[in-house]
Amino acid sequence: MIVSRQALKLALSAKLDTIVETGLQLPGAGAVENRSALLEQLVESVRRVDYVSAIASRPISIHRADPSSDYFDPIRAAVLNTQTGNVEEACWLIFLATHFGKASKTGWLLAKDVYGALGAGYNWTWPLVSTNAVGMSDWIADNLTTLRSGGRKFGNHRKYETLDPTKSNSTGEIIESYVNWVMEYGSHSGLFNHALVQSDGNSRAAFAKLYKSMDAVKRFGRTGKFDYLTMIAKVGIAPLVADSTYMAEATGPIKGARLLFGGTTTANMSAVILEQKIQTLDAALGVGMQVIEDALCNWQKSPGNFVRFRG
Repeated sequence: MIVSRQALKLALSAKLDTIVETGLQLPGAGAVENRSALLEQLVESVRRVDYVSAIASRPISIHRADPSSDYFDPIRAAVLNTQTGNVEEACWLIFLATHFGKASKTGWLLAKDVYGALGAGYNWTWPLVSTNAVGMSDWIADNLTTLRSGGRKFGNHRKYETLDPTKSNSTGEIIESYVNWVMEYGSHSGLFNHALVQSDGNSRAAFAKLYKSMDAVKRFGRTGKFDYLTMIAKVGIAPLVADSTYMAEATGPIKGARLLFGGTTTANMSAVILEQKIQTLDAALGVGMQVIEDALCNWQKSPGNFVRFRG
């Protein structure tokens, strides 16, 4: 059942009251306008996380998985591939979506044209890339001028990435490192199953293991790793649950946490203490670490006035 925005906000508000009554101080949300904006950001984040479940519950056109179509969408394509049993391709599409991001003006155009090899008559699918990552890297270098034109852009969270092979940690290198990370276990399924077995089936422990091992993927820092692994879970590929917000590696979320628990974005509170408080907050709210880290990051940008942030 879909819960209305207002009903969700009221439910979260009641839980915040209980949290404060039981001793967790939230000075940053003391002002009425700050509390309201925080609740709105939490609701917005819940809706954003639930978005994948929502699209998975409806029919998805095959055009969403076709990079020659203007309707191409790598997330919907990943859901469609998962539903049809092609988990390996779904994981690859999630990686591409995470690496390239969705540009504010041109959407998934860059990911679409790389995946679709600029309409060359073939796609850079997982079977091809997993056996010839260097070939894809060379193709990007050969088509650099075209890929950097026509409004093709990385998304906001990936705006410092580069396609240029003469630069350190270019897209080609990143793809090669990703393929090497996965293929150490033979496949994406092998990778995720190994983590779950090593964690005795514990979804949080498996997330932690994968998060750590993903250091092998170049240029995938906290945001990249967190977004990739949580999307793998949301699409239904592997039962992973974020065990932490990984606050020590964060920027926006740690400012939000300091504001909430310390009253100012510069409060003298360590990442360890903040993570402990967030664990308590999550246990009470029951929305998950991804929602909390996303909401805190956006809330600290405009704590007294709710603003929707995209990209």
